[in-house]
Amino acid sequence: MKTFSRSWPLALVLMMALSGCAALSGLSAASVPSELYVLTPKSTFDANLPRLRYQIAVEEPTATASVNTDQIAVQPTPLRVQYLPEARWVDRAPLIVQSLMIESFENSGKVPAVGSSAIGLRADFLIVTDIREFQAFVPAVDADAPLNIHVRLNIKVIDAFSDRIIASRSFQEVSLADSDDASDVAIAFDEALGDTLRDAVEWSIRSIASYGAPRF
Repeated sequence: MKTFSRSWPLALVLMMALSGCAALSGLSAASVPSELYVLTPKSTFDANLPRLRYQIAVEEPTATASVNTDQIAVQPTPLRVQYLPEARWVDRAPLIVQSLMIESFENSGKVPAVGSSAIGLRADFLIVTDIREFQAFVPAVDADAPLNIHVRLNIKVIDAFSDRIIASRSFQEVSLADSDDASDVAIAFDEALGDTLRDAVEWSIRSIASYGAPRF
């Protein structure tokens, strides 16, 4: 199997330029500008979704150390993790997923109030997420083929009053990057995450609606 040694042509979308000031000459390589990429929330949902009367808090997702970073993970082999050079997410992946899930719940128009658990919202239900996969894979058969982007989230819906898990399910999507360019990789991540969020939000709303009022 070929090792991961691709060349990554990167189109600049955002960078901070360093001046020629001599005082900056001792800065480490960590200050080298990187491309920063954002992902987007889901905004289209099934029109037949039930409307909830309950408040929802979304907790920060858990993730392995390889994913809990602002670097864009690529696995050239099942047991090896690397990162795109000079390209990063705008924040750590779990915080991005949390923020986009909150926005997606809001965009559904079916939840009266939703926010981060960190703000102290008196929620009726909690959404607890474990990020199982959030990386690009180099195809095992042909290392020169397009990268496969895998996003897999395990979602638990918890009754905040009884601490009871009322529903649990995993959601997964795979998309292909058009090229090895970081911008194309980010677009494929956006597609896979968007489809995963849509399914997770619709399922969560239906699960809460069928469960009914929180059990004291």
